[in-house]
Amino acid sequence: MVSRISAAIAEPARTRMLYCLMDGHARTGTELGIVAEVSPSTASVHLGRLKEQQLVKVVAQGKCRYYSLAGASVAAVLEALAVMAGGTRDRFVPSTPAALRRARTCYDHLAGTLAVTLHDRFLQLHWLSSSATDNDEYTVTLEGANALASLGVDIEKIRSQRRRFAYACLDWSERRPHIAGALGAVLLKIALQRKWVIQDLDSRALRVTAAGNRHMAARFGICI
Repeated sequence: MVSRISAAIAEPARTRMLYCLMDGHARTGTELGIVAEVSPSTASVHLGRLKEQQLVKVVAQGKCRYYSLAGASVAAVLEALAVMAGGTRDRFVPSTPAALRRARTCYDHLAGTLAVTLHDRFLQLHWLSSSATDNDEYTVTLEGANALASLGVDIEKIRSQRRRFAYACLDWSERRPHIAGALGAVLLKIALQRKWVIQDLDSRALRVTAAGNRHMAARFGICI
């Protein structure tokens, strides 16, 4: 097993793919093929090998398949190897227009830097926790339920809806997850009602207001 994993990491194209994913952002097979300097078909073969050895995982979203490291243990191994080799890795630089990247809608929930920051903050505050059976599904803790109730969120009501309650949706500009599902939709509704954000009439972009920044800093400890 160790030799198979080592061999999967050691191949130069696959090594470049893995270290490209070390920044925590997911990427498509096409993007990873460019990083690895191989053709799309060859990239697909390499990614299949990495997935087979449980070094990467894949999420299908729309027509795209996004690859990311399979977990913290993989990142730890790659980090240790990088330290030994004295190497560096490039940072992910999104090309999304600034207004859309900062905040926008994704169907009926928040997306962009704002949404990813809220997602991370809710986990840090232990308001959300990953499901015991599915890391992409979230449950609300007692502390989270009380905090969200202060915003006017009726947890039991949204749990009764015939849709997924809360789950990780990969953000296409940040390449990290934001909150989707019934809870994500309610958070967007509240942000709009309280004028924390204002919808752009001509696009999906949302403008974060000064009042929104103040309230989100006070309630969640974030500033966008």
